[in-house]
Amino acid sequence: MSMPTQHLFADAAGVTRAAGLLSDGALVAFPTETVYGLGALATDDRAVAEIFAAKGRPTFNPLIVHVADVDAARSIADFGANADRLASAFWPGPLTLVAPVRAGSGISKLVTAGLETVAVRVPAAPVAQDLLHAVRGPVAAPSANPSGRVSPTQAQHVLDGLGGRIAAVLDGGPCTVGLESTIIVADPVPQLFRAGGLPVEAIEACLGVPLALPAASNTVTAPGQLASHYAPAASLRLNATEPRAGETMLGFGAVAGDLTLSRTGDLIEAAANLFGHLHDLDARGVAQIAVAPIPNTGFGRAINDRLARAAAPRG
Repeated sequence: MSMPTQHLFADAAGVTRAAGLLSDGALVAFPTETVYGLGALATDDRAVAEIFAAKGRPTFNPLIVHVADVDAARSIADFGANADRLASAFWPGPLTLVAPVRAGSGISKLVTAGLETVAVRVPAAPVAQDLLHAVRGPVAAPSANPSGRVSPTQAQHVLDGLGGRIAAVLDGGPCTVGLESTIIVADPVPQLFRAGGLPVEAIEACLGVPLALPAASNTVTAPGQLASHYAPAASLRLNATEPRAGETMLGFGAVAGDLTLSRTGDLIEAAANLFGHLHDLDARGVAQIAVAPIPNTGFGRAINDRLARAAAPRG
């Protein structure tokens, strides 16, 4: 069912309006430091179901719960020693921790996809913090885009993808990180489920151990595990040093492009530009994209993860 999507400014009136809509069970997109999230009260089964319907997201894919602070996170998840250490070191920030869901938390089973764990994070973006404090409750929020497509880093990206399907978007300007959060299962053995906006090296330095990778499985056990995801309409060819006939070049460093993620080879700049450039190429209607090689260190690891999923065969 189509509805007018309100475009709210991120001032006091806009935050109050967005919080009221969420409290009434409506869907509101809002900016975090990573990407724009599509929010619903995480304790409201019907509202959470509307997230899956609006995005066309499979219900076996769990959602990340956003909360205002560490105490709120501990009210819905049982943290072990490693999770406590990471939360103290990196929250607020682009880190999601997966931990056993706390009994009596009230979190909808649709949020957890029926699992016994919940993914939770404390975003750092001031607008997200203002909204979460105004709502005074946990907000489930995957990226605010149609499932499988490029994640939004500007309010207009949200309107282009979900306009008419959601109640409002709270416009806080461009996201500063531009990549989704890093997802970790911290206890008992720290495991990396998705590289993201917090470099793996920083997490390993904090814990003093390397992160393991989860065992291969066809079952989704945390957000961000679908093989085909973050995809523009065009097909992608990775690790290209020059375009072939019919391709548009997405450059990096010494490999120039029609659009370039970072002319200086700055991985932080490249991460911030990635989804915006893919949205731009979609708007141009290009059919094939050649992507320059990206170093697989620091933020490059997350960039390569997103590019590999974007280039994966689509169902």
